[in-house]
Amino acid sequence: MAGRKATMADVAAAAGVSVATVDRVLNGRGGVAPDKEARILAAARRLRLDRALQLRPNRTLRVAVLIQGPGNPFHAALQAGFDLAARLHAELNLQFLVHHLDPNDPAAIAALVRRQAGRVDGMIVTCPDEPRIGRALRDFAAHRPVVTLATDLPDCGRAAYVGPDDRRAGRVAGDLMGLCLGAAGGRVLLIAGRRDIAGQRQREEGFRAILAERHPGIVVAAVAESREDGERAGHLVLERLGADPAIRGIYHMSAGARPVVEALRRLGRAGETVFVTHELTEDRRALLRERAIAALIDQQPELEARLAVETMARLLGRLDGEVATVLTDFRIYLPENA
Repeated sequence: MAGRKATMADVAAAAGVSVATVDRVLNGRGGVAPDKEARILAAARRLRLDRALQLRPNRTLRVAVLIQGPGNPFHAALQAGFDLAARLHAELNLQFLVHHLDPNDPAAIAALVRRQAGRVDGMIVTCPDEPRIGRALRDFAAHRPVVTLATDLPDCGRAAYVGPDDRRAGRVAGDLMGLCLGAAGGRVLLIAGRRDIAGQRQREEGFRAILAERHPGIVVAAVAESREDGERAGHLVLERLGADPAIRGIYHMSAGARPVVEALRRLGRAGETVFVTHELTEDRRALLRERAIAALIDQQPELEARLAVETMARLLGRLDGEVATVLTDFRIYLPENA
């Protein structure tokens, strides 16, 4: 076909349909099965048929997005990322329906997943790794694609995972803690949101592994769960450091950076306790600049959301390309580059 423009007949041949079916799709008259429509649009764009390059699919596909509410700054950033990605990819005619979940209520999450059956064409989810949730997702994934985001549930039947290598992120956090505490080492408090969130569990594993390998003078004094409640994270710092004043560092994996800093200030420990955490939200950027946070690892949630949208679009036939797990990179921030 070199030297000439593609025609509807070329698209029909490439998509394995009739010219009349191609005509219906390109002229937006409907009546074509979604899988055929996706095949035709993909072929038309691949062949660069001018009239199809910006054509929206006729049928709106609905995708459920299950994340925590905006009270968790990381999940607020994820939601902003979905909003932006939906605008950037408006031509895909995908509608993203955000549902806020309570990570401390797995029965309600499982019920929410099950309610989406028959209502949506796919699901993107960030939630704990809990048996009832896993069963509900496997049932959904038997009929519609599931993408896990930011924290993986590999046994839930998902088609792909988009997010960081959390074990590696935990190793980086451990190395940062070791560099900050120096040869003297010391006792460290770990604060997870929920240890049944796979990503946080993997961060802890990576953190412990690098300490054993490279920083044996650092001891994990305790691991506490905030239950994804930022205020509770602050209370845990008051409680644990009050009981164990020898703690020299805090590795914090979830919501509540400001309450942690406020607790350290109440204890008169803000300048001397090394605080390492994740996610460069605006309040954490300010705390870094104040040197209340020593180091931070950011996994770029807005980028993760966009990549999840594009992965789901490929699964639903709205974008070309192979579907695969996408391990996103992360960045290290210190007070001088925050």
